[in-house]
This record gives sequence, structure tokens and C-alpha cells, in this order.
Amino acid sequence: MAKRRITQETFDAVVKENIEEFDMDASEALREAIEQFESQGVDLSNIVKAVPTAASDEKAEDQTHEVLQALESLKNAISTSSTSNIVDDLKLFTDQCALGFAQRHLAAQKDAYPTILACCQRVGEQKEALVAALAALSALTDGQPDLLDANGQQFLMSTLRTHQEDPGISCQCIGAVRHCCLKHEQNRQDLVKAGVLALLTGAITKHREHSDLVREACAALRVMTFDDDVRVPFGHAHEHAKMIVLEQNGLRVIVEAANAHPKNTSVLSELCATLARLAVRNEFCQDIVDLGGLKFMMTLLADNLDCQVSRSFLQELVKQVLGALRAIAGNDDVKDAIVNTGGTELIIMAMNRHMGNAQICEQGCAALCVLALRKPNNCKVIMENGGALAALQAMKTHPAEVNVQKQSCMLLRNLVSRTRDFSKSILEMGAEALIGQALASHRDCGDVARAALRDLGCQVELRELWTGKKGSISH
Repeated sequence: MAKRRITQETFDAVVKENIEEFDMDASEALREAIEQFESQGVDLSNIVKAVPTAASDEKAEDQTHEVLQALESLKNAISTSSTSNIVDDLKLFTDQCALGFAQRHLAAQKDAYPTILACCQRVGEQKEALVAALAALSALTDGQPDLLDANGQQFLMSTLRTHQEDPGISCQCIGAVRHCCLKHEQNRQDLVKAGVLALLTGAITKHREHSDLVREACAALRVMTFDDDVRVPFGHAHEHAKMIVLEQNGLRVIVEAANAHPKNTSVLSELCATLARLAVRNEFCQDIVDLGGLKFMMTLLADNLDCQVSRSFLQELVKQVLGALRAIAGNDDVKDAIVNTGGTELIIMAMNRHMGNAQICEQGCAALCVLALRKPNNCKVIMENGGALAALQAMKTHPAEVNVQKQSCMLLRNLVSRTRDFSKSILEMGAEALIGQALASHRDCGDVARAALRDLGCQVELRELWTGKKGSISH
């Protein structure tokens, strides 16, 4: 059942009433209003949970939220053609939008999009003002891609073309493109038709040493390959991935960018994640290996097992490398190449070093699962290096994580499906009890858990949900 929603005005009126009628202080009035609406089952995710304030030159009755005060200053600047303080106003608006979706949603309801777009068009060639305006547009459209219209698309494409030599402007513009395309298939298709893929790959090539731009452009390329808009039955994710590779030489562009940032973990994470999204065809997987992609992934795993960088950055990098290995291992020849270069040992070592991280365990099991598929020799290598034991340890460590449980079950099944000799040793590690626990705890594990138990030689009940007998289905 969908939760009820209210307007910002309704929420603010209740806060005001609590202050004026019940003599509450501001924080108590706000807390009481939140508790009142939540107890009634109201969704407050789109509500700014703050007490409206008055700007220095406003009367008390004109109190409003800071994001709207910043927006009003921008509207006044546009109406009076004054650009003296527009950069400060844009930065203040951006900071307010960065506080959360509720601020962005409220601003959008008060015509923030046409105002910010007008600012973008008004500042022209003033670099500082244009960067600030693009940052404001990017912040506003974060989570609100429906705001982008034809004029906005035209402005973004024109800005990318006009300022190709400027990494700062290009980076901010690409950020806005990414936000406008996330979970919006039509925006993706429109911008791809307008030529955005060539501009994104061109920006990476032209400014390869600019880490922020490379990271942002890779993220934007990856978004173009998403199929995340629930309003559209069929997207063009696969077609866009092929266009990036075949028309824009995207694989070479990304691998060369990786070579330019050997120590930057955040950039390398984005590059690996993008490569994984582009490995949509058998030959693309092999191309990544031929271009040196596998070599740099293996180097990353080996060099970062004991790296002293921030643990969160390191874990994100390891997760993305494992995801990329999983993707390119869809090619049987690449499977062998990964195993022959010591990839199996590195994957298992990464899992053991980061056993507390559910996502790394999931991606590690998934990568090993693909390596083991239809490859008995690879299964032997995985077993000899403790892959089955690592998978079972991951199941023990993360019993509530359904994806860890599923990938572990699939790995165990692949290990014994063509090499039954491994069944006994895996069962001696306690596999049957752990798989049974996953089966009982997670409905989504049903099929893979039963298949793993069956191939391990355990007794398992395979239920026939419907046989087509005993009458027709009633409507």
C-alpha cells in the first residue's frame, strides 16, 4: 500500500501552529510535526524537515526555507539583469540542493529549473559563472531527470561542444548529463542521438590526465548503458554499449585512461565499472584482454591487497575489479587467461582479506562461479586454492545477504556439476547445512540452493508447483 504524501506548505503550517498555538520552541515544534505525520503513515521523504527562516531583509511573516531564499535571489538577478552576485547565489543554491532530495524537490516545484537554465544561458562565456551555473543545474537534476527539456538538452550539447578544451566546464556539464540520464531512458536516447557519446569519449581522450573529468565521463558513459527506467518496457542499453565500443573505440579509451592513473583508486574504480558495463559481447571481452585490460586488473588486485589507502576506497576498487573480471569471463578463452595469469588465487585472496564486506564476497563468488562454468580444469584450480572454503565462509559471515548466498550456491554447484569428485570434500566443509540455511532463510535462493544440493548428492525435495491437472485455472 502506497504511503500518503503531503505538501511542504501543509507541513510548514503544522510546525508554525505548534510554535504559535502551543508555545513550543522551534526544535520541539519540528519534532512534534514529524512524529505526528509519521504516526499517520505519511511519507516525508520529499519534505524539508526544517523550520522556515526569514532573510535579513524579510519580514517575519515572509519566512521560507533557505533553498527558496537562494532561488528567489537568482530570480531577482535574472529579472534585473544583474550578474554581480550571481556566482555566490548559484553556489548557495547548489549547497542547499546538496543537502538532500527534499530541498531539490521543493526548489523544482517553485520553478527552479527554468530559473537555473536561464542563468546558464545568461552567463555566456564567463567561466566562473558558467561553472557555478552548471553545478547548480547538476545538483537540481540529481534524482529529478524529468526536469530536462529540449532546451536543456540543446544547451548541454552546445556547451560540451563549445568548451571541449576546458576540463572544468566540461566536467560540470558532464555531471549534469549524467544526472539527467540516470533512470530516464528518453533523455539517454535523445542525447545519444545528438552525439553525446563522441563528446564523452573525446573528453576522456583529450583530458586523460584530469582525474575528476575522467571519473565523471566514465560514470556518464556507464549510465548510458543502464536499463533502469521502469516506465519503459525496452531500453537501448545494449545498443548504447555497442555504440561506445564500435563507433567510439571506447575500450581503448578507457584502458589508456587507466594507464594514466595507476595510483588513483577512485578513478580506477570507475574505469573498471565502465569496462564491466561494456563487456556485452564475446569479442568485446577478448578485446579488453588484448588491449591490456586484464593485465592492469590483475595488477590492481595484487597491488591493493595490502594497500594503506582509505579502506572504503580500497574495498570499492576491489569490488569493481572483481565485477569487471566477472563480466569479461563470459568469454571461455578469457576464463582460461584469467586462471593462467593467477587470477583465481588473487580473487580468493581478496575475498579472504575482505570477508567482512558483503559486496566483495558477492562479486568474488560470482567471478569464481563464471570461471568454473564448463571448465573442469578451472574448478580444480579453484578448489586447490580454497575457493569453496572461501565461499562457505562468506555464507557463514553474511547469512542475511541473499546475493552472497545465491552466488555461493551457484559457485558450489558449478564446482561439482562436471567434477563429482569434489562433492565429498565440499560436504565435509559443512556445505549442506549452510545451503539448507540459505534455502530456509531466503525465498530467492530456492532454485539455486536446491540445484546445489542436488549436484552435491544431497537429498532434496524438488516440488512440482503445477502439473496442469485437476481442472482449469479460475480467473
